Amino acid sequence: MRIALTRDVSPAMDRCELSHLARSPIDHARAVAQHAAYEQCLMELGCRVHRVPADASMPDAVFIEDTAVVVDELAVVTRPGAASRRPETASVAPALAVYRSVAEIEAPGTLEGGDVLRIGRTFYVGDSARSNRDGIAQLGELLAPWDYRVVPVTTRDCLHLKTAATVAAPGIVVLNPDWVDRALFGTAAVVEVDPAEPFAGNVLRVGDATISAAAFPRTNRRLEELGIDVRALDMSEFAKAEGGVTCCSVIFEISEEAPER
Repeated sequence: MRIALTRDVSPAMDRCELSHLARSPIDHARAVAQHAAYEQCLMELGCRVHRVPADASMPDAVFIEDTAVVVDELAVVTRPGAASRRPETASVAPALAVYRSVAEIEAPGTLEGGDVLRIGRTFYVGDSARSNRDGIAQLGELLAPWDYRVVPVTTRDCLHLKTAATVAAPGIVVLNPDWVDRALFGTAAVVEVDPAEPFAGNVLRVGDATISAAAFPRTNRRLEELGIDVRALDMSEFAKAEGGVTCCSVIFEISEEAPER
């Protein structure tokens, strides 16, 4: 069984952290509707949604991906690079503890899940403004007992590694070559985003389908031409907050005997 940990949209989302975009008004009601459609898509793709409540004091908390990295053996609660986001982890840790043993990234390390891209047993981790070398090293130490490999990655001009590159299907990476080097991914097939859609490198593989933002039809078409089942969603309000389709969930497998919430 597949769990999707999500978090409700904060009524303060329009006060979110921004690094690369100018601030523009966010329609809260529309964001809530878009998030509901996102969760519905996750459920249609076989996920059981475990929702953490919103908090008006945490504008970015809907971007729950940044608070955790989960493998079969362990859940690692992160320490976000944006100080305003660090309180978000306090309510995520107990939600994860229902399903996994929990470890934490400690100061002075910083790590955000948006910088963590898993391909097989390798974790590529963006050395970014939000994740530092200490946090990356701590993740490597925590995952080493189970033979996972952690590789630091240099990114350019983007918030997180997964702003630039994600897994679109087994053996296929979609990326923006201006923000991350395509050679990093070795033998994987690489689909470059359409130049008019620089943020289209953020997609979410769930089961046998791939969720993408509807704002990127040209890149989505490139994926569909490879036989990928693309589920395009309107995520326009989240894009204003520098969020993409991976940002709004933490997805992992559990056994059928795991407790309901």
